[in-house]
Amino acid sequence: MTRLSVNINKIATIRNARGGNIPDIVKAAIDCERFGAQGITVHPRPDERHIRRKDVHDLKPVLTTEFNIEGYPTRKFMNLVIEVQPAQVTLVPDPPNALTSSAGWDTVKHFDLLKDVIAEFQANNIRTSIFIETDPDKIFKASETLTNRVELYTEPYAANFLKNKEQAIEPFVKAAKAATEAGLGINAGHDLNLDNLKYFAQNIPNILEVSIGHALISDALYFGLENTIQMYLRELKTEEVHG
Repeated sequence: MTRLSVNINKIATIRNARGGNIPDIVKAAIDCERFGAQGITVHPRPDERHIRRKDVHDLKPVLTTEFNIEGYPTRKFMNLVIEVQPAQVTLVPDPPNALTSSAGWDTVKHFDLLKDVIAEFQANNIRTSIFIETDPDKIFKASETLTNRVELYTEPYAANFLKNKEQAIEPFVKAAKAATEAGLGINAGHDLNLDNLKYFAQNIPNILEVSIGHALISDALYFGLENTIQMYLRELKTEEVHG
């Protein structure tokens, strides 16, 4: 079964809007795990507009599931990740002022950077994943960096799902085949939600992990955090669907 990693950035956004420590990020992460999440994801941006460096340090000793830290590999970010020693680091190509991730890495253009960064993380026993689009050539090039995994950028799938789900999923099926052929583990994330998650998981059965934040935290406003996490987990139980 695909693992669900809950991205808690939006919980930090709410906290930062008012100051203080409500909601408590550490408590929220522990609760997500208690409610069934199999991982916690954070994306500490340079301006600390949601997750702060202190949050990253505070979370590591209390988490019992996989800790995934996303970010652009500046020296400052890399030092933070190496200090904290998460299970996984996901490399994203966002510039510092980006609102959210909006593209995957060009693994041809940035090959040398990625290869060097990945070597350093792996020397520190941290699994690496590259945030990437569906171009098979760039996926095969990603494998040459010696990354462990790729994370498929799923916003195009989500944007087109209601129009034509078969057409929306097609490039991701091809991308997943390319990743598997290249010996890469497959993660996915961005705009996956309760409407489109099951179909994605059913058509890409070898996906190891999905990272979901905005939609899940938004749904929790209506359904409650515990119930929402269970709802997302049910969408990932594709083995039951196939009998």
